Amino acid sequence: MPKGIPNKRYTPEFKVMVVETMRKEKLSYCEAARQFEVSDSKRIASWERIYLTEGPEGLAVERRGRASAASGTRKGRPAKLPLKVEEDLIAENQRLRAEVAYLKNLQALVLEDERKARKKRW
Repeated sequence: MPKGIPNKRYTPEFKVMVVETMRKEKLSYCEAARQFEVSDSKRIASWERIYLTEGPEGLAVERRGRASAASGTRKGRPAKLPLKVEEDLIAENQRLRAEVAYLKNLQALVLEDERKARKKRW
């Protein structure tokens, strides 16, 4: 796309009309793009996916730009956990760290006792 020319914006009503007409008349994405003068058939495919998953109201949602990290919709990132679950996980993590430290100390004490026992035998 040439520099300085903004992307064309389509109204939610237009998107719904395109998807419903395409499904009713069994048009392909390319045929629908040509008939409604939409720049790319992939755009119509994404409209149809949104229409089928979220319904017609989903096409009214603005989806430009990056998803925020707080919303948990960023690709590859899990959604934020509820506060109670997060607190429980932190407490469990602390308990497990304390348990590992205790077991390491216990193992060190046992090894030290074994060394002392060997020295007494010689």
